[in-house]
Amino acid sequence: MESSSTWSRRGTSPWSRIAQWPWWAIILVFTGLVLIYLILASKNYNETFFYLLQGVYTTLRITLFSYLIAIAIGLVVGLARVSKNVILYNLATLYVEIVRGVPMVVLLLYVAFALFPLFVDLVQRLGVWGLTIVPGSAFFQNLTTFTIRSVPMEGRAIIALAFGYGAYEAEVFRAGIQSIGKGQMEAAKSLGMTYFQAMRFIILPQAVRRVLPPLGNDFIACLKDSSLATVLAVPELTQLGRLRRASTFRVLEVFNVVAFLYLAMTLLLSVAVKWLEQKMKFEE
Repeated sequence: MESSSTWSRRGTSPWSRIAQWPWWAIILVFTGLVLIYLILASKNYNETFFYLLQGVYTTLRITLFSYLIAIAIGLVVGLARVSKNVILYNLATLYVEIVRGVPMVVLLLYVAFALFPLFVDLVQRLGVWGLTIVPGSAFFQNLTTFTIRSVPMEGRAIIALAFGYGAYEAEVFRAGIQSIGKGQMEAAKSLGMTYFQAMRFIILPQAVRRVLPPLGNDFIACLKDSSLATVLAVPELTQLGRLRRASTFRVLEVFNVVAFLYLAMTLLLSVAVKWLEQKMKFEE
């Protein structure tokens, strides 16, 4: 049997090499394989899995639409955050500071049950005002009949998440824009470009490339935060898990599958984000 001195001469011992294995990944894969086996072999797990699949579609739909709107909001607010216009800068900063300082679940409840009723009331008043100017107008007549029930809870959740994540994306875009050297803006202006032309053709294309990985990470966070839509009784993955647990009293099976589905989605997205980061570094 070889002594420890022999291993030290040859390099690391087998135990030290084993210690360097990615045990976290091994445990994760093993746990996933066990859950897949249970879903295939156990009737309770199998029925729970297929029941919750419809919640996955709703979760992905909420995440995708809310995040696309959030990116649009974030880009506009981010540009305002680097603007020299005092009014735009202060309005954008006020929005970012308020929204980032409020918990997301509170924001969902506030948007769904406070802002949307105000919006509905405003639409109805607009319809009444329009009928006084254009009597018999079908468009304004439809506005007067617009009610709070016309906006489904899923739509309110999408708007609330978009409103919340818009503030975070605004900071991502602001940091990306400010990471571009000031000399490039000066060079663009020396070529006769306006501020907006320089932003559109010179600054933003470079900034977007730099912020793609952070945007991907925020998309994963938005996917997980979509579970907060359960407070609005939206039939997404978490809400369906709660309903399944209440109807079957199978707590362990239900939330094992819920956790497995969320983990599968986030891990796949994490791999995509890491691939994107490596690609960005390689191209740079």
